[in-house]
Amino acid sequence: MKVLITGVAGFIGMHVAERLLARGDTVVGIDNLNDYYEVSLKEARLARLAPDPAFRFVKLDLADRDGMAALFAEVRPDAVINVAAQAGVRYSLKNPLAYADSNLIGFVNVLEGCRHNGVKHLLYASSSSVYGGNKKVPFAEDDNVDHPVSLYAATKKANELMAYSYSHLYDIPATGLRFFTVYGPWGRPDMAYFSFTQNILAGKSIDVFNHGKMQRDFTYIDDIVEGVVRILDKPPAAAAGEPPHTVFNIGNHNPVDLMEFIGTLEDALGKKTTYNFLPMQDGDVPVTYAETSRLRAAVGFSPSTPLADGIGRFVAWYRDYYRVG
Repeated sequence: MKVLITGVAGFIGMHVAERLLARGDTVVGIDNLNDYYEVSLKEARLARLAPDPAFRFVKLDLADRDGMAALFAEVRPDAVINVAAQAGVRYSLKNPLAYADSNLIGFVNVLEGCRHNGVKHLLYASSSSVYGGNKKVPFAEDDNVDHPVSLYAATKKANELMAYSYSHLYDIPATGLRFFTVYGPWGRPDMAYFSFTQNILAGKSIDVFNHGKMQRDFTYIDDIVEGVVRILDKPPAAAAGEPPHTVFNIGNHNPVDLMEFIGTLEDALGKKTTYNFLPMQDGDVPVTYAETSRLRAAVGFSPSTPLADGIGRFVAWYRDYYRVG
């Protein structure tokens, strides 16, 4: 297949591109290389992909309507994996317009590209954040997601509605992927586990919100990639009057207490830290927990990497990449 990946210099985008290239697909990747976090890390990810002759990189912003239309018309991809977005729950409180540009306007441009160029399957990143403050756990795909507690979550719910409408109107097979707290090598520096690692190695204390009374369904990057690739190869079909659109949770189905997570990270680093216990942050939720039976039924797989294994691999990468002894 010829696959267009948006956000290819990002954490998930790079890993998915590597997997597709390894199996023989052609990948065209786009990214705007913004400075939300260190651009050098994004460039280093791209450097891993660049040597493969089946990979092509185009620097482009999703919000560039003309540029996106021209690229789609030139490439005419078989499939699109949209993992570009302005990420981060807390940053959406500081810079909401960045989320409108990338997650709303940019996503319309992706949908239009799919509509006009015969794309056979669109995969797009949603988020566990769409579940908001739902009290029922584990979170299932059919649960109500009408009460987002951050603008970021609202844009992801909007993406699901937008994709559904295009699927209905133009018969575009589309699949939304609700990712649950993805971690691992080459991860995002704005994520808590990344900043925890930085501070612990520097001998600094770490901020622990909601006084540590939080749980997260931490999902290792290789499991995310496995799920994405399996879903890519099985586009949804229209059925029972519904358009060819579906949504999957991709999570580890095993929420971990925040303090247990920090302890696992300390063990992997071989170093303890001190904690600054703080109240819950605006836009955050106390628990995420993925129900994954729909995913298992559809593709015969659900994430299962043990936390200690995944954290160990992340720490090994972090020490090597940042040359920390």
